[in-house]
Amino acid sequence: MTVPAVTRALVTAPLPQIIEKLGIAIAQAQAALDFNSIATAKALAETEVEVGGETYNLLTLGFTPAFYSFTEATVEAKLSFTMTESTETSVGVSITAGGGVGVFMAAATVDVSYARKFSVTSEGVSSIAARIVSIPAPDVFTQLLRRTYERPVT
Repeated sequence: MTVPAVTRALVTAPLPQIIEKLGIAIAQAQAALDFNSIATAKALAETEVEVGGETYNLLTLGFTPAFYSFTEATVEAKLSFTMTESTETSVGVSITAGGGVGVFMAAATVDVSYARKFSVTSEGVSSIAARIVSIPAPDVFTQLLRRTYERPVT
């Protein structure tokens, strides 16, 4: 992989799509949290307890569902690319000479090698973190509970 190809890969990283998918995932998770709180409120309203000969549902006794909200989300991506290129050239020459009476012999050997090496390594680390906090039940919900279950607890 050449330097321009690596640069193109970094420039075309789908950051907008990652952020969009994170936002959609948070919205879906928030909706699931809200529906869970609503289901808990229904279960509390349907669960009755007898106290002192009187029957009360758990909402009447002050139990309320927990509500949660996302306060922040973080996407972190770290990419590391290392590229190396090396060229090796070696030349070896050997000469052999010999002879006898009236005869001379010579031989030469030339050994040439050329090597070009490329190495590309890449490393990536990513993480997604979200912070969820408990929030009070909506005021309208709390007021409606108070009006609905105004009978005094004795």
